[in-house]
Amino acid sequence: MNKYIKVIIGACISLQTFTACDKSFLEEEVLSSYSPSTLSDPAGFEASLIGLYNHQSTLYSMSGAQGWLAVWQVGTDITWSVQPQGIELPYVNYATLTPLDGAAADTWRWAYVMVNNTNVIIKNIENPALTGISEDQKKRINAEARFFRGFAYNLLATAFGAVPLVTEPLSAPKTDFVRSSLAEVNKLIEDDLLFASANLQDVGTTKKTQARANKYMAHQLLSEAYLRMGKNAEAEAQANNVINSGKFSLIKARYGVKANQPGDPFSDMFIPGNQRRDQGNTEGIWVMEAENPRDVPGGMTGNPQHRRIWQASYHSRRGMLAADSLGGRGIARIRLNNFVLYGLYDKQDMRNSKYSIRREFWYNDPKFVDYKKKVPYTGPDTLFIINPYITKWSHFDPQDVFGFGMWKDFILMRLGETYLLRAEAQVKQGKMAEAAASINVLRERANAPRVTAADMNLDFILDERIRELIGEENRRLTLMRTGTLVERAMRLNGNPPVNPITGLSKTHLLMPIPRNEIDLNKDAVLEQNPGYN
Repeated sequence: MNKYIKVIIGACISLQTFTACDKSFLEEEVLSSYSPSTLSDPAGFEASLIGLYNHQSTLYSMSGAQGWLAVWQVGTDITWSVQPQGIELPYVNYATLTPLDGAAADTWRWAYVMVNNTNVIIKNIENPALTGISEDQKKRINAEARFFRGFAYNLLATAFGAVPLVTEPLSAPKTDFVRSSLAEVNKLIEDDLLFASANLQDVGTTKKTQARANKYMAHQLLSEAYLRMGKNAEAEAQANNVINSGKFSLIKARYGVKANQPGDPFSDMFIPGNQRRDQGNTEGIWVMEAENPRDVPGGMTGNPQHRRIWQASYHSRRGMLAADSLGGRGIARIRLNNFVLYGLYDKQDMRNSKYSIRREFWYNDPKFVDYKKKVPYTGPDTLFIINPYITKWSHFDPQDVFGFGMWKDFILMRLGETYLLRAEAQVKQGKMAEAAASINVLRERANAPRVTAADMNLDFILDERIRELIGEENRRLTLMRTGTLVERAMRLNGNPPVNPITGLSKTHLLMPIPRNEIDLNKDAVLEQNPGYN
């Protein structure tokens, strides 16, 4: 989030209290935790909207839990769980995935907090008696809130299927939730995102506005949601709204802070200092800005751990020190599997270059006898100490060599994925030549061989998503959305040396409804997903 947003987050009590930044927040007022304050002025709405961004950021940190991030990658088709923290283990040994699962509970809780926070804003901005705010302002505020509500419900629908629809702020404890039909949930998502795409700002061009939601974020999210709903022509149209807008272009030339150093255009996108639009990233549709909270109050919520889960624990090897050139200190909670490392990429594919996947190491401790010699790639160390790893989450802070947190921006949506969404929609409509053309836009950028209509099917699209988006996409949700989790995980992720996938079945195309939610819902039946006790 940019400095403008960070200052307000740091100065305000977030969305939970819904108060503007003025001296009145010092006055004691006892409120029920369910009772939303009335919003009536631009400053109050602005503070509340910024609270949505604050809450959004917690989805990627979740109190610094490395295992939480691993949940969405292990037990799929791309990674092995080599140093698990714990919460992710049911997503490898699926027989232990029950309604008591912590990750399912965290997902449910996060989404419904977002839903309630957005409902407060929507309820207040749609109040007919509200004055002092122009109609255009009202639409923009409403659209921003509805984008985040659509995001939360799309996450819920993908993860859990049919869920309770809540469209009013909660003013008291509620114990009679029932699951709405998936069609009703989908309708709300569609309505919210159509409204958002029509009324959000265009792409922000200033440092003040570029971190805020724009209409193309809504188009992209709606394209993905339509694919889940089976509305493939509509999904293609939404992707085209982004691609044909003229607002974005693929990165095809070196740029940014390390343009004069060895590298390539693809890896340039993920270098700190290159990720935002005003830093030259013409591909970024949604970039969640982050700063070290040591330097900028409110710069990030929690301490994101992506670098530590994705990157190797190379510093555990005698003669190796954590270094900027190696992307900072990792732990390797997860490791790229052999399918990704040895069977996925064409040799010349830029996305497989040494700047995107580090595969070699040299001893870098000047005190070590073999200083500057190549580290041999042999033995058990290849599992999580000198294993190959993606560099997208590389980050190094010389004041924190231990690597407590990862303070770099998050590219949450970019044009590369838009082409993949369009290609998927085209394949599902039988438009194989058009799908190949969409894919070839990416492959030409990557210097990979062109493909033809005969190559096109859903499996190819999912393979190409790995090549383009590994480490960026939530792989579990992608495979759940496409119904391919079981087949691809069992076919492509076989025989890891530790924590092999067991017990995976079609039950796990949805997560369990949290037991606590069912038990507390004493005045109605909140049904469990099939296959979970």
